[in-house]
Amino acid sequence: MKDINKEFKPSSWAIDNKTAIYVLAVIITILGYSAYINLPKENFPEIVIPKIMVYTIYPGTSPANMENLVTKQLEKQMRGTQGLKKITSNSFQDYSLITAEFNTNVDIKDAKQRIKDAVDKTRQDLPSDLPNDPDVFDINLSDLPIMNVNIAGDYDLKRLKEYADDLKDQIEGLKEISEVEIVGALEPEIQINVDLNKMAAAQISFSDIENAVKFENMTISGGSVKMDGVRRSLNVKQDFKSPLEISDVIVKTPTGASVYLRDIAEVKDSFKEQESYARLFGKNVITLLVKKRSGENLIEASDKINALIKDMKGTTLPENLNITITGDQSDKTRVTLHDLINTIIIGFILVTIILMFFMGVTNALFVALSVPLSMFIAFLAM
Repeated sequence: MKDINKEFKPSSWAIDNKTAIYVLAVIITILGYSAYINLPKENFPEIVIPKIMVYTIYPGTSPANMENLVTKQLEKQMRGTQGLKKITSNSFQDYSLITAEFNTNVDIKDAKQRIKDAVDKTRQDLPSDLPNDPDVFDINLSDLPIMNVNIAGDYDLKRLKEYADDLKDQIEGLKEISEVEIVGALEPEIQINVDLNKMAAAQISFSDIENAVKFENMTISGGSVKMDGVRRSLNVKQDFKSPLEISDVIVKTPTGASVYLRDIAEVKDSFKEQESYARLFGKNVITLLVKKRSGENLIEASDKINALIKDMKGTTLPENLNITITGDQSDKTRVTLHDLINTIIIGFILVTIILMFFMGVTNALFVALSVPLSMFIAFLAM
């Protein structure tokens, strides 16, 4: 006979409707496992830091002048920004760094836009000879690379750069990836090395050479023309394809004479001054810094990149090209994830073994099933 006063009604209902409980347990298992598969897997949670940085470069300026000419002008406009908590600034030789900290309830995208608007209002008060506008950026931990793809081989740097660009385009095509940055590569540059004596003898200035090259290297829209009842657009394409074409550019002298550029200068297909270097085991490499898109699955991104590299080897990329992956953040995540799964399995086994001595095998199994079921419910809630 039931003692109504001590009865726990949910348990009594579950016992009386065991078929419904079995069906509910199966539904929770299926939905929980599906949620686990689709959940983004990260080693650390994504943290939003409510700070916006304003970085300004002004070469040849002392810290005192940087403070008066740039930092104070920017601070004056930024102080009235909605949701601003405090401003911290530092003025150094050649550059200024301002940190605007917002309240935690302010959306970081809105805060960044407000700071950009404030910087735009300050432009008329800033020095007119600033090389670039102030750079406004936020601190996003998702911008940290999730892996480094290092490319090396018995090829010149120009060919390695081409392979790196091909691999970069393919990796950036993945939905899990937001950006790929190349480090250690040489950027191509056409150099026009002018002979000053020949230039002076021809009475030609640097601006004459610059204008001659600029006006010859242009792609211009020529409007449209009606042909056979169809209106077609016209384009004038005259961009240079090789240094030899640049050498054939004609430069006009003040006297009206014409001089070929090759007569007063040497045109070379070269590279810009290298600003970044990458090495692996003491050897020069080109490194791709892969950055994941916020909210995407880190493990899936890593697996897709490894599969992509394997597929490109022997087709787009040569077989003897050495591609090494370092700093793969998914390795730690995989270990943590496997530890979680092992904990669930071991907990289920231990609970079953211990309880079966006191409650029997059937009852012990039902109690032990609460471990994975509780995890599936947690995955659904997440």
